[in-house]
Amino acid sequence: MATSNVARPHDPRRGHGFHASHAFWWGLFAVGGMTAAVLVPIHILVQGVLGPLGIVPAVTNRYQTAAAAFANPLVRLYFFILISLPLFHAAHRLRFLLIDLGVKGGRQPIAFALYGGAILVTLIAAYVLITLP
Repeated sequence: MATSNVARPHDPRRGHGFHASHAFWWGLFAVGGMTAAVLVPIHILVQGVLGPLGIVPAVTNRYQTAAAAFANPLVRLYFFILISLPLFHAAHRLRFLLIDLGVKGGRQPIAFALYGGAILVTLIAAYVLITLP
């Protein structure tokens, strides 16, 4: 009997199944990539180019301007998203880069370190943004 190139359905007994947390990390990777691709360049353009040129009002390094901006909860939410989501994108990308480079024995510790680091920095960012005056 000739073998076929048709993919076989997954057999859970083989141990190569889909892990439930994979979809969660993949979703954070996708949303973080979109954030990094769309919001970060716009933020750099507005705050780093158009603001200093005086074309648009921007937050300066003066305390009064920054305090007035961060008094708005939407600004805090925006900065939380701008900080946290690209971290998960970077963690996922670095994890699979290391896997592609051939790191075999430490897949779980690498995932724990990278995703744990992203979670830790996200919690720190949330704490800082919440406790700002």
